Amino acid sequence: MVLRAWRAEALVVAIDKLIAILPGPLRQLAQGLTDGNSERSRSQRGALTAFVIRVASAAIAFGSQVLLARWFGTYEFGIFTYVWIWINVVGTLCALGFATSVIRFIPEYRNCGQFGLALGFLRTGRTVAFATGTLVAVTGWGFLTAYGELVEPYYRMPLTIGLLCLPAFALTDFQDGVGRAQGWLDLALGPPYIFRPLLLLTLAAVAVTTGWSRDAGTVIQGAVVATWLTVIAQFLLQKKRMIKTLPSGEQQYRLPLWFKVSLPLLLLEGFTLMMTNLDILLLDLFVEPDDIAIYFAAARTIALISFVHFAITAVAMPKFAALAAVGDSTGLRRHLADMRAWTFWPSLAGAAGLLVLGQPLLWLFGPGFIAAYPVMFVLVGGLLALAAAGPVQGLLVVTGHQNITAGVLAVTVVVNGALNLALIPVWGLSGAAAATSLSLAFQALALHLAARRVTAGEGMAPAAARVHGAAAE
Repeated sequence: MVLRAWRAEALVVAIDKLIAILPGPLRQLAQGLTDGNSERSRSQRGALTAFVIRVASAAIAFGSQVLLARWFGTYEFGIFTYVWIWINVVGTLCALGFATSVIRFIPEYRNCGQFGLALGFLRTGRTVAFATGTLVAVTGWGFLTAYGELVEPYYRMPLTIGLLCLPAFALTDFQDGVGRAQGWLDLALGPPYIFRPLLLLTLAAVAVTTGWSRDAGTVIQGAVVATWLTVIAQFLLQKKRMIKTLPSGEQQYRLPLWFKVSLPLLLLEGFTLMMTNLDILLLDLFVEPDDIAIYFAAARTIALISFVHFAITAVAMPKFAALAAVGDSTGLRRHLADMRAWTFWPSLAGAAGLLVLGQPLLWLFGPGFIAAYPVMFVLVGGLLALAAAGPVQGLLVVTGHQNITAGVLAVTVVVNGALNLALIPVWGLSGAAAATSLSLAFQALALHLAARRVTAGEGMAPAAARVHGAAAE
């Protein structure tokens, strides 16, 4: 017993010495993790949990993309990539902003004991996401039937099948927001980022081994099945856990307020998605699916570092909402500084590692993919600029400044589109990368300046006051 206690004490001393020699920001982060059960320590452990989930999901996504490219070939993988990006963009927008506004409203209603409003919001969000996804899918089928000649022949069938994903994809996105609002990072991030890609990969492997056609349509069929199974499992698991956290009772509704807040967030999400995918969507105007696949592999490989930003934002937003609810600008500044350090330093380390290993990683997709290695160096600057700014977009959203955020992103999308159209014809894939990186740097700077005003206490009122005031309007 004495020996065991001595070993434990020696381990603590060794850890303290190791922490002492770390650079300042890393030392603060390490001290936060070892600081018992303090609120800051719990927040940082939550960030670490989200980060671990995202690292696992990044590894799964990367591995599945490599295998799909190997199994189906560059051309078919390029078709699948292009179609799946459209499904992601449209499916996310079908939630009409409720997937983000839930992160603001659920913590507010729970903290104020307004459980009827929380239950009403959950019912509304699920209904809106599923109904909008269904409507858009039906509209898409009508368009392809009437004007299919406007779409390249090799995209028509995969798009027709892929539209089946939209209702389930939109509902998964909303339930992702519900999980983050409740602090259930396992049920928020696990289903869409771990279970769904693993299931898709499994179905693709079965198709390949049983002799199915090795084309994009086969992969899209697997994606449809994986998306529906994922949303059903996620719904049932969240419903079971929700019983323990939200008392059952009569549902209450404030539809005008919820739509007033959520619809600007729809624009915000649309602009964010366009910033993430506009380069690939515009490349289709100038290059063949093979080149799209090659660029996608390079862009998504270096973008693995952005998962750090996503994970930190997921855990930071509920805390931002809670601090804003009591008008604690000092707490907002402190929490933002912590989360910014948690975002930048791991991102920087990850970027260095990915650039060193870039060529071997691209080779995994196939020998021809190494041609896009320079793209990774061009893109990394913009991604690190976003990491340096930290989760400022999440801060602005939950403090009621979504309109400012949407405005910044709107300008950024216009800049990004103009740069892509100007640079792709001149520099090809590197031109798309340069346009995206410059646009991300502009976005990071603009959001950082807006967030400085909020954390200084300018224009920030307690969230409860904002809710009741808006409801009274």
